[in-house]
Amino acid sequence: MDQAQIEIQVLGSLSQVSAQDWDACACPEAADGGRPLDPFTTHRFLSALEESDSVGPGTGWQPQYLTAYLDGMMIAAAPLYAKSHSQGEYIFDHNWAHAYENAGGRYYPKLQVAVPFTPATGRRFLVRSGYEGIGQSALVQGMVQLAADNNVSTVHVTFCTEAEAEIGREIGLMHRTTQQFHWLNDGYADFDGFLAALSSRKRKTLRKERRQANDFGGQIHTFTGDQLRPEHWDAFWLFYQDTGARKWGSPYLSRQFFEIAHATMADDMALVLAERDGAYVAGALNFIGRETLFGRYWGCIENHPCLHFELCYYRAIDIAIAEGLQRVEAGAQGEHKLARGYMPTQTHSLHWVGDSGFADAIARYLEAEREAIDQEIELLTDYGPFRKVDVEEQQ
Repeated sequence: MDQAQIEIQVLGSLSQVSAQDWDACACPEAADGGRPLDPFTTHRFLSALEESDSVGPGTGWQPQYLTAYLDGMMIAAAPLYAKSHSQGEYIFDHNWAHAYENAGGRYYPKLQVAVPFTPATGRRFLVRSGYEGIGQSALVQGMVQLAADNNVSTVHVTFCTEAEAEIGREIGLMHRTTQQFHWLNDGYADFDGFLAALSSRKRKTLRKERRQANDFGGQIHTFTGDQLRPEHWDAFWLFYQDTGARKWGSPYLSRQFFEIAHATMADDMALVLAERDGAYVAGALNFIGRETLFGRYWGCIENHPCLHFELCYYRAIDIAIAEGLQRVEAGAQGEHKLARGYMPTQTHSLHWVGDSGFADAIARYLEAEREAIDQEIELLTDYGPFRKVDVEEQQ
């Protein structure tokens, strides 16, 4: 096909494109009526961010959705934002910004292909089935051209898939690797099946933590779909505000986001709440993908031993096993997850830097960083909680 036939448009709002057209690119696998691989690039999730004013004017996340059309049909899209800061990204470039500005440059605004506030791996170059090659190429060329035309310092594509990272590297983008901790389902029938794969000492520790957590004096509930009620979000909003205030100074998501998500995404969410004396005291929100459970937010108004581990990690494993999901992504950072069966996993991003001298410096930095990440993953994997296959253990 002739690349010249492709038209690139920049949209300031998802209201300018139909959910059908966007999702045909974002989640073509869901055309069979099943779940998308992840819900975060769907029209409903990104629209909830926009309609709730969690992104847009005053947030530092200004939508500039990139779309590509061939003969009038939308064949590709990317969740692109103009950024005036580096908050809510989880792939840290603050040092890059300081170095660039100390050298007399203007780092912001920059362009970010990402799902705001969501460190979850997924496709970032969203392409309709059958148009993968020309669609992705058009999006990459479009974002770089947009940056060059507007004298933007950098473009960042964060938490992309490994396949996208490989393609991006081949066409000249810089590849960065980082690390998260993911739980992998090795065909476990239940939580005890998972425990059986751990070393004896770790198995005892996890059982003890679950007992402590469930002795907090109340009950733990999991709600999804029609089970979700407005009062659940009233409680969770308090938890989320507390966590957001401690981590970021103020929450990234507005209260209205949860109201919109309740209306449009109830089947995409599993909310775990701890209730004591008739009141909810802690909660963890997960999003459900086709193969993955994504742990996203946690908060509490009472502190109880191990309740955080139970709601965020162990209940997530329970849900994943029950739903036949392949993995749990438990969010950014957190080496404490390793002892609980969440293993170190590479995550990927791509970067374009307009200034050639600065680009060379970044490239050298990324090469050294990749080596360090590889070594850290290898070391942490050796310290993982799983039984060594060549060691007989007493049960």
